Amino acid sequence: MAYLAELGALIDELVDAITVIPATDRQKLDACRETALRTLRYNTGNFLRTNQFEIEDQLKGFEERFRVVGRDPLADELCKSLNSLEVHRNKWTPDVFRFVLELSDQPAIKSNLGDLDLLAAGLDNDAHPNLTWQEIAKEDGWNEDRALWRNVDFSPSSGDEDEEDAQSATSGESLTTASSAEDEHQRTAHDLTVGPADGDLLLKQARDGQAWRHTALARDGEGRAKKTPISSIQLLREALFMLGGLETTVFDSKCNPVNSYQLAGVSWDTYKSLVTSFAECGRKLAPLRSFVAREEKIPLLQVFQDSLQKALRSLDQDLAVIQGRFVAIEQDAVVSLMGILVELGPSLSRLYSLSGIVRLLQEERNPHAFRYLELLFDAVGIAQLEGNIATYNLLGNIFFDCFQIYLKPIRLWMEDGRLVPGDRTFFVSESSTKLALPQIWKSQFNLLRSTEGQLHAPRFLRPAIHRIFTTGKSIVVLKHLKHHESVRNRRDQDEPRIDFATVCPKDLEFAPFSELFTAAFGAWIQSKHHTASATLRELLFNSYGLSQGLDALQYIYLMSDGSKSNALSMAIFRHLDSFSASWKDRFTLTEIAQEAFSLCVDGYRLSAEVDPRGLAHSGTASRSSVRLSLPAIRLSYRLNWPVQIIVPVEAVQGYQTIFTFLLQTRRAISFLAHPILGFSHAEKAGAAAHLATYYLLRTKLLWFCNTIMTYLTSLVLAPNTTRLREGLREAPDVDDMISTHSSFINRIISESCQSPKLQPIRECILDIFDLAIKVEDAHRFEMERLAEEDEEISRLSVMSSPFKESQGRAKSALYAPKPKGKEGDDDDEDEDGADWGNMTPKQGGAKDAGGHKSHAAVLKDMHTDFERYLRFVAGGLRGVARASREEAAGKWDLLAEMLEVGIREQASMYIA
Repeated sequence: MAYLAELGALIDELVDAITVIPATDRQKLDACRETALRTLRYNTGNFLRTNQFEIEDQLKGFEERFRVVGRDPLADELCKSLNSLEVHRNKWTPDVFRFVLELSDQPAIKSNLGDLDLLAAGLDNDAHPNLTWQEIAKEDGWNEDRALWRNVDFSPSSGDEDEEDAQSATSGESLTTASSAEDEHQRTAHDLTVGPADGDLLLKQARDGQAWRHTALARDGEGRAKKTPISSIQLLREALFMLGGLETTVFDSKCNPVNSYQLAGVSWDTYKSLVTSFAECGRKLAPLRSFVAREEKIPLLQVFQDSLQKALRSLDQDLAVIQGRFVAIEQDAVVSLMGILVELGPSLSRLYSLSGIVRLLQEERNPHAFRYLELLFDAVGIAQLEGNIATYNLLGNIFFDCFQIYLKPIRLWMEDGRLVPGDRTFFVSESSTKLALPQIWKSQFNLLRSTEGQLHAPRFLRPAIHRIFTTGKSIVVLKHLKHHESVRNRRDQDEPRIDFATVCPKDLEFAPFSELFTAAFGAWIQSKHHTASATLRELLFNSYGLSQGLDALQYIYLMSDGSKSNALSMAIFRHLDSFSASWKDRFTLTEIAQEAFSLCVDGYRLSAEVDPRGLAHSGTASRSSVRLSLPAIRLSYRLNWPVQIIVPVEAVQGYQTIFTFLLQTRRAISFLAHPILGFSHAEKAGAAAHLATYYLLRTKLLWFCNTIMTYLTSLVLAPNTTRLREGLREAPDVDDMISTHSSFINRIISESCQSPKLQPIRECILDIFDLAIKVEDAHRFEMERLAEEDEEISRLSVMSSPFKESQGRAKSALYAPKPKGKEGDDDDEDEDGADWGNMTPKQGGAKDAGGHKSHAAVLKDMHTDFERYLRFVAGGLRGVARASREEAAGKWDLLAEMLEVGIREQASMYIA
């Protein structure tokens, strides 16, 4: 409040001093006062002091940025300058820093440490000014001695009277040490030439020595052109110039010999053979020189050009040494063209291999930029096998020099997870669309392939491509998890060197080059791959709950906990048996699932839904078949997104397939496990003999369902789950973990007979499950019919007085078909048209007078169907197991052996 009061008083004084408004005009005074006050309030923020802490953070950020981009010397100089400035700091230092930061423009790129040297030189010049000749003359006292600068004439006729003062032009000027070195007259090259006394003679000799180049061809008596004779030294000079890539007269631009010349004193055939040998050497070197002369924009090709230039420069130096021997001849020397050719043989042979590589590159259509690396790699191995050590060393050094450039994008990818924009030589590409986090590993980055399906990478790197690709993706995922820096901290050792001297030492010269390179490059990759993969694996297991997620999936989909799975399945079965439509409600299903698995999984991650295709069936149809309703029930468990990399959506579909089959098996067992009803009614009705068939069929069905359940839980799910846990712990990287989990899903689907190859067998197993439901429904309906007939007989016996008459009526009623309800009342009919409830038992016949099958006949038919189904399943599994080479074939054969126990070899026996 005191500040506002003081500000108000100052505003009043300001308005009174500037405006000439009477004190009576309060309205104008108040308007001016409010305007001034508002202006000060709005503009005060622009004149506040600089935030010194923000400036310090920006300077530290610059230092860190310099180190990130590899400008460590610049960062060190910045830190050193800041420390030196601490002793001179005052209150305006942050403002000065802010001004400098506002003026900065990309300092990490445009800064040059050499500018500091210039600044230091400027300070030195200011501290120590240049010493001039005037100062020296004044100090020594000879500035007054004017006779010192006279030109003295030492001729005999000279006299004192002829002497003239000839002062130097520099005596009256203030010259520095640097400027005194310059004369008034600037000398040129002509001033420095020394004309020999016999200059004209030397010029004439030079022209005569080159006259053979311009001599007209002479003609013989028959009018044919004669060859121009040349000496050995002239031919040698032309040959050496041609090998050096210069224009010559004896050889044309394509290094072919010109037929107008011939070596003096040598036959034409000898000369032609000799000059052709030199021409052949020049033609082999021509591709190298033409390739070097081209302009390349790809760094990988530029470094190859530089290596070729170095190799050619070595040859040029050898040529210069030979030329030097014949330019300044101090003693007699024999010019031997064959000797020169033999002397240049080792140097030329090393270049011939490079020339062959360049020639192959020029002959191929649109070769990749890294194609020459493949050719170099093969050439190094061939040179080693041939025992040509010099060529082996040359090609090996060139290969590793060029490979260092190709290694840069690999290093950037494996260390930072980044790609060089516009790089067409690297084998990894990034998707242009932004994907969800679980899809980063699978779809964000891809390996480039040719139209033939080959990897866009050198052949010698293809065995290591997987680890390179996996390491880069691991770094990308770690960046999203904010753990990228931990990988750098764990990288405590420097990467192994990749050069010819390290990879191919002299003591291993007999080891194959390909194996030496593979071992060295594998160690280089391992130094980066192991750290990134180990860090990501540790995070998946310890921080993001991979083990807990797999446990939850096994609880929910694989029903590893029988009590919790039984609570879920029985709740669903109760809704189906009561013809309630609530099982189709996803909220009800979700509540049932969360309640069943509340003690072992996170309930908020679990949800359930029903496939819309399963809603089209009626309640009766859904209850009477395991095919219609149960496959429509879908459970969903939401995993952490890093865990979804290991367990993708496709794998969850496999879990859902196993869950559906287990639920169908439990559905059949739940029907067969109901208490047996109707003993007293069957005995009173005289149908106890038919119960034997029912008991036999029911026992076999229960045995079959329990066999399937035992096989699934004990021989398929339990061992494969244990194998999965061991595989995930031993997997070196995330790709191997994904592959291990994918193999686990494929194995349990195949071994549980859910693969497309075993679809007929799977459908037959479901037929047996449906048969179990039909058997129990038929038995229940029969027991209900017998109970109704028992009640009807009791009622008739009470109403009828003659005993025989009532007995006859009861007997006739016993064999009559069950009357149907009112028209449209078909709730008891099966979906397939079979009305097991309307089947009445007829002793002594298969059908009654109305054409309906008796209960005994229905049971016999069901028993026959079961035997047929069982034989088909067992025989099909046995046949597929013998014909297949899959890993699951052994499990199929074992299941077939378990089912063959229940197959009777002799004809089935029925109890009528």
